[in-house]
Amino acid sequence: MIRRTKAKTAAGNRAQRKKEPVADEGAKTAVFLKGTSTSQIVTDALKDLYALKKPDGVMFSKKNDIHPFDDHKPLEFLSQKNDASMFVFGSHSKKRPHNLVIARMFDYQMLDMIELGIQNMKTLEEFDSAKATLGNRPLIIFNGENWDSTDELRTVKSMFLDLFTGDTSAEQINLAGISHLITFTCVGNPSSPCRFLMNTYNIKLMKSGVKLPRVELEEMGPSFEFIQRRCTLANIDMMKESLRTPNLNKPRKEKNIEKNEYGERTGRIWMEKQDLSKMQTRKMKGLKRKATEEPEANDEEE
Repeated sequence: MIRRTKAKTAAGNRAQRKKEPVADEGAKTAVFLKGTSTSQIVTDALKDLYALKKPDGVMFSKKNDIHPFDDHKPLEFLSQKNDASMFVFGSHSKKRPHNLVIARMFDYQMLDMIELGIQNMKTLEEFDSAKATLGNRPLIIFNGENWDSTDELRTVKSMFLDLFTGDTSAEQINLAGISHLITFTCVGNPSSPCRFLMNTYNIKLMKSGVKLPRVELEEMGPSFEFIQRRCTLANIDMMKESLRTPNLNKPRKEKNIEKNEYGERTGRIWMEKQDLSKMQTRKMKGLKRKATEEPEANDEEE
């Protein structure tokens, strides 16, 4: 548990208010850093992943003596210092070559982690094509049914969605602003160490002669072949707490009020049964009951 001190200045109070939880979080800030021993493949991978994450990322140039699976306290400290909720950590060793660790935080505490090994890679510079526009959100596709077969693969899928989704507060999407696509394809048997491919494509909107354009894909990089290694799943109680949403943005349900197909509001009201014999009507001479009618009515009843 991280000890939190009370701010002593107005600037400190403003900084703490910015870090308080909100209903719409926006894009998750990710920190990219490397360990004491890295390879050129890991360095290029961190550089290219950071290029896809911009501007919601922070890149550390210095090496860090951090071992996330042995002690995650340094990452929790950096999370609070940089107000970051995700980490991408690169390292290289004889036992785990070309290693990437993606960690996710909640309330500046470690939520879950995945460890991936880079088997094959092509960098952004190896593709002679247009690159993604800074700040544009990508389309993300997960190919295959194996992504929901195990808890580890579900965690991997959730990690990459959080890493690349970006700000989701926009209510409308401009078709011309969709510039790139990221695909994840799971290959092999999920029961064994699973391998999956990550490919990035540039989206071209061509003339088609109709209102909707013809879409063509051109690979722009980077592309990876990952192999799944260690995984630390989230604590159930902490995961439930992280997924809890406040009731601020939920519209209050109105009873017996609906919208029809034209968008008009229609409602139903409930009333007691009316006794029409006691209903007050307009007084007219023709509606008055004569005195001679009452005995006749009594005779008929007898």
